[in-house]
Amino acid sequence: MPLFLSLMAGSALAGDWPLRPGDTVLAQDELDALSGRSFRFYDGGESLYGSDGAYAYTYSAKNGGGTAWGTYRIAADGSVCVEFANGLGRCDLYVRNGSRVILITEKGERFPVR
Repeated sequence: MPLFLSLMAGSALAGDWPLRPGDTVLAQDELDALSGRSFRFYDGGESLYGSDGAYAYTYSAKNGGGTAWGTYRIAADGSVCVEFANGLGRCDLYVRNGSRVILITEKGERFPVR
């Protein structure tokens, strides 16, 4: 999964995210609770949000393994923006749709959380 390969200059405006019917952006208290959490995706990758603002994405073995390191922040529109140690960065939006949490990229790719 090419989850963290593209360079993004900043977060999209709230109305610019490719939301689908039923998508609800996570509330501020849910975003604040990212600290210290990890999210596993169906392809085996995992995002870890450190309590100190550190970020790590570990690719599954089938996607080459390895970890991309960086820092994260919550943008005003509720997106989660990561600045990677290699100088690249991107913003993604977490939404809830029914009982499922889904990560949406600015390109509109959707990655459900396990």
